Amino acid sequence: FIHSQGAVAGIQLAHAGRKGSTYRDWTGAGSVPLSDGGWTTVAPSAVAFDGYATPRALTADDIAALVEAFRAAAGRARDAGFDLVEVHAAHGYLLHQFLSPSSNEREDEWGGSLENRARLLLDVVRAVRAEVGESMPVFVRMSATDWIEPDGWTLAQTETVASWVRQAGGDAIDVSSGGLLAGVRIPTSPGYQVPFADAIRQAASVPTAAVGQITDAHQAEEIVASGRADAVFVAREFLRDPHFPLRAAHTLGVDLDYWPPQYRRGRWPKS
Repeated sequence: FIHSQGAVAGIQLAHAGRKGSTYRDWTGAGSVPLSDGGWTTVAPSAVAFDGYATPRALTADDIAALVEAFRAAAGRARDAGFDLVEVHAAHGYLLHQFLSPSSNEREDEWGGSLENRARLLLDVVRAVRAEVGESMPVFVRMSATDWIEPDGWTLAQTETVASWVRQAGGDAIDVSSGGLLAGVRIPTSPGYQVPFADAIRQAASVPTAAVGQITDAHQAEEIVASGRADAVFVAREFLRDPHFPLRAAHTLGVDLDYWPPQYRRGRWPKS
């Protein structure tokens, strides 16, 4: 159906790690107990996310199985007809938990140095790339900072790892921030994360996508036209307005050849 509407289908591959087994926002808070259908979460170290249950530290065999699980998921996505995959390594999910020294206290080959903390992400990217082949785009979503610099995950580390991701087979970095730690104050404003996408694009020589309170067509166009990012990704504005692309096209004076038949009477008049 997505293809029949002239669009491209992408899917995000993610593992929540210590942020898994939680209630829906509207049904409760914190971790769901085993007695209620929850499960014991896993993480690089037995360090809990604030207000959640303590996870189990992954073993070497567990980590190998995780890489295989991501590979298999990418294969299922390809076979189902998706056109691209995105590996989620942001927002305090499992791969981000390995990257950040605030959640990764390991002393083996997956902890300590930046190279060790990035090992799992790079293994996953290589496995996904090998599975889907060279023709299918592979994006990686990363949090540029934990917002507790210099002690947590930082922009400088993200720039370095983004270049490694590119070498491992990633095509673009979807740049967000935060999510690893609760209670961190993030100074938000329209386009507040665009400078991160710009910095990573320049430092790592990798295409980036910008996110974060991008709600206006002219705002989005300026970000791309100015070269601060190669694309903008929009989420919450779609929740408010599912027809945002049609509205944005009209605002920018672009004549799209797509309108659902049942909405054609609602088209804006040509000026």
